[in-house]
Amino acid sequence: MKKTYYLLTLLVLIVFSLCNTKIKEAKEENLIAQIDEIWATEQLPIRSRDSLISIYGVDHNLVKVQDSIIDKNHAINEKKVKTILDKHGWPTKDMIGERGNWTLCNVIQHSDNEVRIQYLPMMRQAVKDKKLEPRFLVRAEDRIATERGDLQIYGGQMKYYPETKSFNLWPVFDPENIDKRRTAIGLDSIAIFLKNRFDFEWNLEEQIKRTKAFEMKQQEGSKNELTK
Repeated sequence: MKKTYYLLTLLVLIVFSLCNTKIKEAKEENLIAQIDEIWATEQLPIRSRDSLISIYGVDHNLVKVQDSIIDKNHAINEKKVKTILDKHGWPTKDMIGERGNWTLCNVIQHSDNEVRIQYLPMMRQAVKDKKLEPRFLVRAEDRIATERGDLQIYGGQMKYYPETKSFNLWPVFDPENIDKRRTAIGLDSIAIFLKNRFDFEWNLEEQIKRTKAFEMKQQEGSKNELTK
């Protein structure tokens, strides 16, 4: 018993020491300051672009100039975020501050699907380790699915449909059970989420029909590919 106790105590001390070392390294690198700079250069130009769109419309030259700034800043920020994650793994709040997770996840969300897929296992583990809120993981999971042209899992992605001139959900896998999936990882129901986030009303029957139509279109596409 004494030997087991000493081994457990030693293990706890080692883990504690490793955590303190990571936090110390983060402070020496001033990761919080880096994250704050990434947040400002990633998000503020997007807000400016959206304000310009509301005034001038999407095709105005000022909007196009702002889009160029957004793309340039993102390329720099993506490299910085990848460097942080590759070196430290998913950081703790002590390492990157209150706004850290939001910043890291937004940069990943704005990246290509290849980057999201690369860091998805790390994000999943971070959720298990209580380093990352499930809502950030859900955004990445659903964005990966929609970029692939698949049904989304949790219902976080909306799309503008020109034919109806309105926003609607990208079709959802098994809509009848979406709340079971969301509840399992600690999220609000889809109806509450959509109302709070997009002021959009969840209609189960409508979404079931949209999912079936989506699946039929996918099947037709697969058949066409086989007959080529």
